[in-house]
Amino acid sequence: MINWENIKTVLLDMDGTLLDLNFDNHFWQHHVPVRYGEKNNISFDKAYDTLMPIYKEVEGTIDWYCIDYWTERLELDIVQLKIEVAHLIAVHPFVREFLTALKQNNIETALVTNAHQKSLALKLEKTQLHDYFDHIVCAHDFGMPKEQQIFWDKLKQQIPYENESTLFIDDSLSVLRSAQQYGIKHLLAIYKPDTQQAIKEVDEFKAIHSFQDIMPKIV
Repeated sequence: MINWENIKTVLLDMDGTLLDLNFDNHFWQHHVPVRYGEKNNISFDKAYDTLMPIYKEVEGTIDWYCIDYWTERLELDIVQLKIEVAHLIAVHPFVREFLTALKQNNIETALVTNAHQKSLALKLEKTQLHDYFDHIVCAHDFGMPKEQQIFWDKLKQQIPYENESTLFIDDSLSVLRSAQQYGIKHLLAIYKPDTQQAIKEVDEFKAIHSFQDIMPKIV
């Protein structure tokens, strides 16, 4: 699937790619409605039905990923709520082995995430993945998500990668389409971002079940 002789740089998404998306799905679809319902003295179903359209309004924008935005919009301490369910933060199988193999092969490796800095900090503290990366890039530092073309220009200013020799892996099809439009040659999706849900349809991109599928040999 990947000819590693052609790869100089690997860009990796975090949520759903390296980490189990179950944490984020549970958080936004269950935990936040529970706490929102308690705060506003309404049922879980009423809270859920109220929140879903609000989420949809900003999906794919930088606000969707912004903890400060949701803290203000929902009048909830989103960081504290994430801490309450932080035990669900989990690394996908074979991620550490894959990252180790990249490092041993001297392949430049970057974590490139839309996650807010506060969410990123919590997850890195929980998983201790920091040391595997040459670069950790947060889209909030650029003020725009990976879905926007200008993001890739800004990323290239920070990490001088070449489109032809870069592999980008993400569970979001809209983000992969953005990278494809920008010209990044090697793209992979994730079949099962959330271990508690069914395999995802990703027909337009090649995809992996786990990082064992593309494990580089140590040279």
